[in-house]
Amino acid sequence: MLKSGLYIVSTPIGNLEDISARALKVLEQAEYIACEDTRVTQKLFKLLNLPTDKPFICYQNYNETQKAQDLIDIISNSKSVALVSDAGSPLISDPGFKLVKLCRKQNVPVYVVPGACALIAALQLSGLPTNRFMFAGFIPNKDKSRADLFQELKGIKSTLVFYETSIRLTKTLKAAADIFKNREMAVAREITKIYEECQTGTAEELLLHYEKTPPKGEIVLMVAPPEEEKTSTIDLNAELQKRLNKMSVKSAVQEVATLSGANKNTVYKMALELKNAKQ
Repeated sequence: MLKSGLYIVSTPIGNLEDISARALKVLEQAEYIACEDTRVTQKLFKLLNLPTDKPFICYQNYNETQKAQDLIDIISNSKSVALVSDAGSPLISDPGFKLVKLCRKQNVPVYVVPGACALIAALQLSGLPTNRFMFAGFIPNKDKSRADLFQELKGIKSTLVFYETSIRLTKTLKAAADIFKNREMAVAREITKIYEECQTGTAEELLLHYEKTPPKGEIVLMVAPPEEEKTSTIDLNAELQKRLNKMSVKSAVQEVATLSGANKNTVYKMALELKNAKQ
């Protein structure tokens, strides 16, 4: 039998064979099952030949605060509770954070049973850098909120990972094209299922693809980190000096900024200082 406590159990995101032996054991032996949708989880149990003659407790965002203490009270009576989401790893954009935090506060044992996770699987498929990444959850539905989020995150030097719905993907890619420009992106969908795919390209290239082939299934959208700014080895002062002797400040600044890749305002300030020093 399981020790009393909360067991955070990952379930398959599409392929039933991805369930681990340990997860099967815990789900079979757990005395209570906390889940987002009891119908979805009971169906999964039947497909996995697991017993359904035990309490299945609905645990969602709207009732998380109230249910968290109820579940802890159950565990405190020497019972075991398995927490699952509809698919994948609990707490990753799914309920569970408040429950685990309260368990920690009340010294209730918490165990994790790892397994399938869409964001990790998508990163592995994408070919984008995985040494540093940031998971930003679900993309907002409203245009302004979506654009604000992208603007907030665009300078972060990590691969960005988002969850999105297929019905909103093209709208999101249009916003991404405006903000992320030509950065490489990837769209992974139907991960571990028959029609699994991962398309890569710029936002505009992906938009063209999905306008011709409307996507289905759940989406993971990834954006490569911004490219490192190249450090100029050009002597800006020397280059400005040469040009200021034969052209206007504006023309000199334009040429040197283009040549060096330096910030135009910075070059303009240097040009004014050089010109004033001569006078």
